[in-house]
Parts: sequence; structure tokens; C-alpha cells
Amino acid sequence: MLRRSTLAATALLAAGVLALTACAGGGAEPSPSATGEPDPDASVAIRLVLEPGNLDIRETAGAALDQILVDNVYQGLVARTPEQDIVPALASDWTVSPDGLTYTFTLREGVTFHDGQALTPQDVVWSLTTRKNTPEWSDSSRLANVTSIAAEGQEITLTLAQPDSSLLWNLTGRAGIVLKEGDTVDYQTAANGTGPFVLDDWRQGDSITFARNDAYWGEAAGVAEVVFDYIPDNQAALNAALAGEVDVVTGFDANLQEQIEENGDFALVLGKSTDKGTLAFNQTSGPLADERVRQAIRQAIDHDAIVEALGSGQAQYGPIPELDPGYEDLADVAPYDPDAARALLEEAGEEDLELTLTIPNFYATTIPQILVSDLNEVGITLEVESVDFPTWLNDVYINKDYELSFVLHTEARDFENWADPEYYFTYDNPEVQELYAQSLAATDESEAAELLAEAARIVSEDAAADWLYNGASVIAVGTNIAGMPSINVNERLSLAEIAKSNG
Repeated sequence: MLRRSTLAATALLAAGVLALTACAGGGAEPSPSATGEPDPDASVAIRLVLEPGNLDIRETAGAALDQILVDNVYQGLVARTPEQDIVPALASDWTVSPDGLTYTFTLREGVTFHDGQALTPQDVVWSLTTRKNTPEWSDSSRLANVTSIAAEGQEITLTLAQPDSSLLWNLTGRAGIVLKEGDTVDYQTAANGTGPFVLDDWRQGDSITFARNDAYWGEAAGVAEVVFDYIPDNQAALNAALAGEVDVVTGFDANLQEQIEENGDFALVLGKSTDKGTLAFNQTSGPLADERVRQAIRQAIDHDAIVEALGSGQAQYGPIPELDPGYEDLADVAPYDPDAARALLEEAGEEDLELTLTIPNFYATTIPQILVSDLNEVGITLEVESVDFPTWLNDVYINKDYELSFVLHTEARDFENWADPEYYFTYDNPEVQELYAQSLAATDESEAAELLAEAARIVSEDAAADWLYNGASVIAVGTNIAGMPSINVNERLSLAEIAKSNG
């Protein structure tokens, strides 16, 4: 989930995800053989991959923060389910005017922050206004279209300059987080939200612990404690699970299913996600400025073989995954066809092409190995340059100094990056930018989705990138665990419903 506004990012990626970090009842999936009565005093240990560098969700980019803090610690007027539905949170309900210019939210009464202070309408007005007026705060630009934010009694009213079909969605993320006005908390190391869990402890380099918020305005969390154990290596995570040190393993390797399920204590659960394995092309100069070369690369890659090698997920041929509005199966745009790829390269005069793939070093070698092999088959020599993430962030994301790059973008509804010529993708198509603007201005959801689908097809037909696969949320869940989310867990991990039994 890298956006142009996240240049200050310090920890955005997890192994296998651009954690820009790793289905029933709102994406909460009980283990198939969960038994016994839930223990309200239980502690649940969850393996995560990438630890955040700090906890300041106002300014520090990265899904490593969103994954654990949003929903659990911090909340907004509205929230999103794992299935991407928008639901009430600190607002009990809301209305939108027919012209799409006025949003009115009814703030719940009796809500308190974790420090015991009451949530007031003024806190909401201050939070949203400060977010809008502070460019250093993440997603500040998402409120740029809002002209006024006011409160009257428990009603909060947002007035827009023009319709914005993405506003409610944006309010489910960082743009909508409600903080306490005048709070003196050290956001780098502490937190003061309204959610079902309180930040209890952070052992940097090891774990983060949440404790149940007994003063929570909603239904109390099902466990007394959640411990996030940061274990980057999959084999180490498997060993921790088999040793009984963790109850849930996220960001897991589906190919290790047999090992983790062998003793019957865990079950592998696959959920949908908006993870997009994206092969970016720097189109500013050189061979990749030629659409024929980019298309040749796309048709040289066997997407089905990638999915098979990963053991999970599905093929994807465009910028919008199945869970997002505007999705369309675009397999017809770039079918696997090495002969067609060779012909395109010959036509472009690039039959002995040498390219460099820059990839963060926490990714497994599976993807680079397949790319090297597939491209070699059509006459492209691919050199793989594996770098640490700060180097990738500086060279690729900030300075756009790369030829090919691979990361897994986890964020939902991030098509905006294809409408931003300044983004590191280097893609610039005015028609796509206009269609995206029209989708934002649409007051009808289906119309907005149709415009996105039209724009997404153009992006794919331009061979703006290659989308190697749409990843699955792969988690190993203890058989005594219920209510563990299974959809889009690399992006958001709401744990209010998780439960653990002793049986």
C-alpha cells in the first residue's frame, strides 16, 4: 500500500507483502475443529512478519501499523469489514445527501478513550480538521475535497466541494481516525484510542501486546490479551507453532500445510485478499518505454505456474483485484504466449535484452526464479538485485531508479496510483486520470465501479505493469482458536471476535 504521500515510510513491507507491513462472521474463520468453551481470560499469540519502526499512526506510513492498530486500538466514525463493506463504528449511523455533498454522522454517546477521557463531538471535528490541514499526517489529501467539518449536538457534518465516491471508504482508514484533542501521549511508543484493545507493552524487536479494554463501548473482546510475535522467517514461525509458542501464524507459506497440520493442532485457512503481486516497469526511458517490450514481458510470464508454486492465490491480469470495485477478469489482455512475446521483441528490435529486477531482500526466491526462467525462454536475460528495504524505498520508490521491480501491494482500492504520474510506477495516461476523476465524482456506486473497470482495462492494455498474482491470506490457525479473521489479514487484522478455548 504505498501511496505518493508515504515518502516518510520506514517500515512498509513484510515478507511476501508490501505492507505498505502478511469466512464467516465478517471474515472471522473458526478453525474447522475448534472445541471447548472459550476462555475469556486467555492470551492469544499471533505471528506477524514485519514489526513497525514506531507506533505513530498519524505520520508513519506502512501497513505494519494499520494491520494491528486500526480497529483494535484506533477507530473512526465508520469501519470496514474484511469483505470490504462499510459499517458503523464511532458513528451509530449516517446519511448522505442526494447531491453527494453532505455527509451527516450520529456520534455514539458514552464512548471513552483508553485514558478514561470521554469522546466528544469536538474531538471528531478536531481530528478530521487537523488531518485535512496537516500534510505530514498520512492520508491528509483524502480529505482535501471536504470544505467544512462541524458538530451540532451529537451530529457531525462534513460538507464537500464536489461529490467524492471514495469519502466513506477513506474514513474507514487513517483519514478518519479519531484522536483526543490536546492529547499528550507519545505516539511514537504509546497509543490512546477508543478500540476494544489497549496497547499494553512493546518489546521492541520481539513483540507487541494488547490487553482487553474493559471500558469499551461495544461488545468486549473475547480474550484478555493478544500478543503479536514478530517472526520474519517462515521456518522459524513453523517451529514456534509446533512448539506451542504461537496460536496463529499469518503470512504463512501454503506449501508448508502438511507440516503444520501434521499433529492436528493447526489448520491452514485460505482467505481472499487485495494483495497484488506487482511487477513494475520503469517506462521513463530505455527498452521499457516501448509498449511492445512491456507486453512481451507480460506474455512471457506463466501466471498459473506462479500461483501453483506459491500454493495459494489466483492469477491476476490487471490493477484491480476481485475484492475491489471495478474488478474485471483481464486474462484476454496478456495471455501466456512465449511465441507472441518473441515476436513482439523482434518487432521492437530487442531480441537480446538485458534487464535488472530490483526486489526487497525479505521476499523468497520463488518469484525471481520463475521470472528469470520465463524471460530467458524468450531471449531476455534478467539480473536480480536483492536489496534491503530502505535501499528499495530510496532507489525505487522515491528516486524511480530501476528497470523492473517486484513488491506485493496489499492495500485495497488503491487504483489511484495508476492515475498518479508521479507515483513510482511511472505510468502517465490522461484518459485513465480523467476516468478515475469521473469515478470519484460519481454519486452512484455502480457507475463509479464501471468507470474504474474501464480505466483498469486501459492500464492493462497499455502494459503499464504485470500483475503476477492476486495473493491469498494464508494463515495457520490453532484448532482451539475461533473468530480469527481470514480475509485481507495483511492489511487489517480486527481481533475483537477472536476466542481461545482450553479444549
